[in-house]
Amino acid sequence: MYREQLEAYSQLLSRRAAGEPIQYIVGETEFYGLPFHVTREVLIPRPETEHLVEKVLELLPLFSPPRIVDVGTGSGAIAIALAHEWPSAVVTSIDVSSSALELARRNAARNGFADRIRFLEGDLLAPVAGEQFDVVVSNPPYVATVDRETLAAEVREHEPAVALFAGDDGLDVIRRLIPEALAALVSGGYLLLEIGQSQSGATGDLLASAGYEAIEFVPDLQGIPRVAVARRP
Repeated sequence: MYREQLEAYSQLLSRRAAGEPIQYIVGETEFYGLPFHVTREVLIPRPETEHLVEKVLELLPLFSPPRIVDVGTGSGAIAIALAHEWPSAVVTSIDVSSSALELARRNAARNGFADRIRFLEGDLLAPVAGEQFDVVVSNPPYVATVDRETLAAEVREHEPAVALFAGDDGLDVIRRLIPEALAALVSGGYLLLEIGQSQSGATGDLLASAGYEAIEFVPDLQGIPRVAVARRP
C-alpha cells in the first residue's frame, strides 16, 4: 500500500513538474465561491470571468424572469454561478464539445442545479435557433493564434486550444457570435462577452456595425477592458 501511494504521489509530482496546472491535477477549482470539477477538456475558470458574471447580475433586474443563454459553457461556471445568484433565471448552456457538456452537467448536479439548467450541444447559438433570450453571455475563444507563444506554458500546453484560439486576430468566434446573438435577443436584451487585451476597439466596431446600442466595456482589476456589453435596440 505504501509503495502504491508513493508511486501515485510521484506521478502527481511529475505532472506538476511538466507544467500541468494544479487544478487539472487535483481535478478541482473554485469560481464565484462555488466548487467545480475541471479536466483538460475545459478551460480553468478564472477570476477575470467573475466580472462577466457580476455585470450580468446588474442587468437581470430588467427582466422577469430573465432568460439567459451561456454560449461555450465549458465547465458550466458562468451558467451555474448565475443560476446560484438568481433563482428565477431560466438558464440554457451550449457547447460544441460533448465532453465539456458532460462535465458541466456534473458540475450543475454537484451544486444543486441539475434541474435548473438546460444543456445543449452545438455551434454557437445553432441549438436554440428561433428562440429568444434576454441575455446572451459568453466567454469565447479570443486569443490570436499569432500570440500562442506569449501564453504561459501552463496554458499553452495544457488547456484546450479550441477554447483559447480564434484566428489571426482572436476575433473569429466573436465576429460570428455578434450577429447570431442579435437575432436571438429580445428588443432591449443584452449581449455580454469576455474579450482579450486590446480587443475593445475592434469589438466595439463589430457591435456598432451589427446594430447594437449602449455599447460599453467593463475593466478588470488591472484596468483592462475585459467585458463587452451591448444592447439590442
